[in-house]
Amino acid sequence: MTALIDWTALQGALLLFTVTAAEVDAVRADVIVLDGDKEGEVYTDTLIFPKVLQTQVKPSIGSMVLGRLGQGQKKPGQSPPWVLLPATEADKVTGRDWLRRNGPE
Repeated sequence: MTALIDWTALQGALLLFTVTAAEVDAVRADVIVLDGDKEGEVYTDTLIFPKVLQTQVKPSIGSMVLGRLGQGQKKPGQSPPWVLLPATEADKVTGRDWLRRNGPE
């Protein structure tokens, strides 16, 4: 069974996505939490449903994406969208260190 991600619990966390496929209404990926309260959690073969987040990671099918989970501007009557904020230089160091220790999945 595919694990569902509670995006609210991961807000502000540095995430490493290994994007594997595009589905009809989602993007499939492995997601690893690299810092924050949920550091070390791994979501294997999970589906990404938030639309803006899908748009950001979908072009990277077959590779990895590193970024910090945030929220964009909300539209009237809607919740703010989940977005992947660009990784800072410090975030990139954290990502490279994690890959060096754990290797690609």
